[in-house]
Amino acid sequence: MTSPVWHPYQRLNHSSNPAPKPPKVVGGDGAYFELEGGEWLLDACCSWWCMIHGYRHPRLVQAITDQAQTLCHVMLAGLTHDPAEQLARELVRITPEGLNHVFFIDSGSVGMEVAMKMALQYHILTDRPEKTRMLALKRGYHGDTSGCMAVCDPDNGMHRLFSPLLPQHHFAPAPTAPFDAAPDDVEGDLAALREVLERHHHEIAALLMEPLLQAAGGLNMTSPHYLRGARALCDEFNVLLVFDEVATGFGRTGKLFAANHADVTPDIMVLSKGLTGGYIGHAATLATDRVHDAFRGDSDIHAFMHGPTFMGNPLACRVALESLRVFEEDDYLGKIARLSEVLTRELKDDAALNACDAVADVRVLGAAAVIEVHDASALDGVREFARERGVWLRAFGRWMYTMPAYITSENDLQKITNVMKAWFSSGLADQR
Repeated sequence: MTSPVWHPYQRLNHSSNPAPKPPKVVGGDGAYFELEGGEWLLDACCSWWCMIHGYRHPRLVQAITDQAQTLCHVMLAGLTHDPAEQLARELVRITPEGLNHVFFIDSGSVGMEVAMKMALQYHILTDRPEKTRMLALKRGYHGDTSGCMAVCDPDNGMHRLFSPLLPQHHFAPAPTAPFDAAPDDVEGDLAALREVLERHHHEIAALLMEPLLQAAGGLNMTSPHYLRGARALCDEFNVLLVFDEVATGFGRTGKLFAANHADVTPDIMVLSKGLTGGYIGHAATLATDRVHDAFRGDSDIHAFMHGPTFMGNPLACRVALESLRVFEEDDYLGKIARLSEVLTRELKDDAALNACDAVADVRVLGAAAVIEVHDASALDGVREFARERGVWLRAFGRWMYTMPAYITSENDLQKITNVMKAWFSSGLADQR
C-alpha cells in the first residue's frame, strides 16, 4: 500500500517509475538510529542539524516525561508558566549581551518571519515608515515560508518557482573571505555591502544574515571581521542587524553562538534546531532593549501582532532547559573542539582528498564540514554508497557535508569521514 505521507524536497515519479520507498526509522540511541529490520545507521547530519545530543538521551527524555505529568500545553497569550519564564531568563543569560527580550515561536522559519515583522514595525514606531524592505545576502537560506522565501538567494536558491508570489527585497553579494581571513581581506566584501546600503538604506529595515556559516546555501564559511563590519554599517545607516542562528546556534561553529566569534550583538537573533536538542520543535526570536522598547505605547500599532498557538509550549521549554544544562555540565564546547580537530585532520588537511579532480574545496568550521565538488553529478549515489557502509549521509547540490551530533565519538566521526573520502578515492565521483 502506498504511504499517504508526502515527503519534502522529493520528486513524485510516475507510477510506472516509483521513487524508492524511504527507510522506516523505528528507534535510535546515541549517534545512531535504527531502521525497520534491525539496520543501524550512524547519523552524519544530525537529523537536519538539530539532534545535538543524539537519540534517546536519558535526561532529555526524562524532562519531557516529567513535564507531561503537570502541564503539556497552555496558550501564552494572557497567561504564563514557569518553563517559559525560566527558559527566557536562560536565553538572556547565554546569548550576546543586550538581547534581553524573548519571543517564542514554534520553528526557525517562523522565527525569521517574526524578526522581519519586528524590524518593519520598529521603524514604523520610530517614524521611519518608508523602511519596508529587507536586505539579505546571496547564497543565504532562511526557511520555506513565504516571507522567508523572499529573502533566500533569488538566483540559485530553491524558491525561484514562487517568485511571482514574493515581495521584492534587496540582496548583497555573499561574502567571499574565509573564516580565517585577515581584516584587509574582508574589505572588498564590506565595500559591496556598503554599496547596497548607500543606494537603498532609506527603504531597508534590516540586514538578515546567517553569521559565519551559510548552511543550506552551500556551507559557505565567512569571517568574524565581516560580522563586525556589518554591525558598523547597520549602525551607520539605521538598519537593524538580524542574525539567523537557527543552524549556527548552540555550538555548531565552535562557540555557543556564531556572534561570539566577533563579540557582536545583533539587534535581533533567531534560534531553533539545537534549542531543544531536536526533541520538540521550538524557536525563539530575541531582541535588544532598543527594539523592544520601541513597542511601548498605548496605540493599537504598539502591539506586536503575532501569536503562534504553540509558542512557549511547556514541553518544549522544559526540554530546552534540560538541553542547556547538559550542554554546559558536559562541556559540549570541549566536545565540539575535539570534533573540529578530527574533521580538520581527516578532511581539510587530507592531501589526497584535496587533490581529487572532482573536489573544488574542503571546509571545516566547528562541528561542520563540507566537501564541495565542481559538478553536482559527482555526488549522485552518495546516500546509497554511505548506507552500505553503515552511515546516513546526505548530499545536496554540489555539497557533501557532515554536521554530526556533539556526542559522536572520535571513532564514529572517523567512520563518517572515511566514508566521505572513500566516495572520492573509489573513483565513483569521477565516473558521474
